[in-house]
Amino acid sequence: MSRTLDIYTQFFGLTERPFSLVPDPGFLFWSPRHERAYTMLEYGILTHAPITLITGEVGAGKTTLLHHLLNTIESDVQIGLISNAHGDRGELLRWVLMALDQRAAPEAGYVDLFSQFQDYLIAQYGQGQRVILIFDEAQNLTLETLEELRMFTNINSNKDELLQLILVGQPELRGNVQRPELSQFAQRVAASYHIEALTPQMVADYIRHRLEVAGAQEPIFDEAASTRVAEASRGVPRLINQLCDLSMVYAFTLDRKDVTLDVVEQVLADGVFFAGGMATGAAPPHPRPGSKWTET
Repeated sequence: MSRTLDIYTQFFGLTERPFSLVPDPGFLFWSPRHERAYTMLEYGILTHAPITLITGEVGAGKTTLLHHLLNTIESDVQIGLISNAHGDRGELLRWVLMALDQRAAPEAGYVDLFSQFQDYLIAQYGQGQRVILIFDEAQNLTLETLEELRMFTNINSNKDELLQLILVGQPELRGNVQRPELSQFAQRVAASYHIEALTPQMVADYIRHRLEVAGAQEPIFDEAASTRVAEASRGVPRLINQLCDLSMVYAFTLDRKDVTLDVVEQVLADGVFFAGGMATGAAPPHPRPGSKWTET
């Protein structure tokens, strides 16, 4: 059986797959919560905040917001994006320099690397450029690493700070920052926001938005189906995408142009929806004779 995405999209009259799990700024849904989070990102950048903190559950849309930010950033800003940085403080500096397209000599020690980093910041400042380091998945940073990052923000020229940090991660990142031993770090957080899950109405709007971006001319999910998706996904965008995508596959195999409550319930009953890894795998339903699912 061939699950041909071209036929999947053509069957529903779409130009592309609407519920991909890959972050895509083109599908960005501006819920009030995502608008506020992005506003805080912009506020942090415009006010030269030493540290900006954005948190949210897994799949809340944080990385999509980052991609949108990177697509709209001004030309006078040098961005270094670091994901899943690990190691001691010397390794941290190597991650940072590589993110800024700077060579870190293998034999260089911490003092040499820090001097190189400081010289880079000063040189960029002299050219009218600001430097922003973005740490995605920052909940994985150790307390020692976070403290080292705070020390980075002490590099300045007169009254101007040469470096801004944006930390994006899961809720435990906020908990780490609030620990007593990181009180000095917390005092440098000038902008922050926690992205909460979408409400049921936001989920319905989210589903409709993504379908419209993908070229849908008519509603595909009815109200009851959207409500069930909101309940099962707990309002987390990535889980909404997963459940909606599977529901459309099921409707497709049944030769149905709409997704109703019974279709979503069948997906959930079959255990193919991995909501936080709680479900077990199962095969999609067998297509009935004459359905538009192709076989090879």
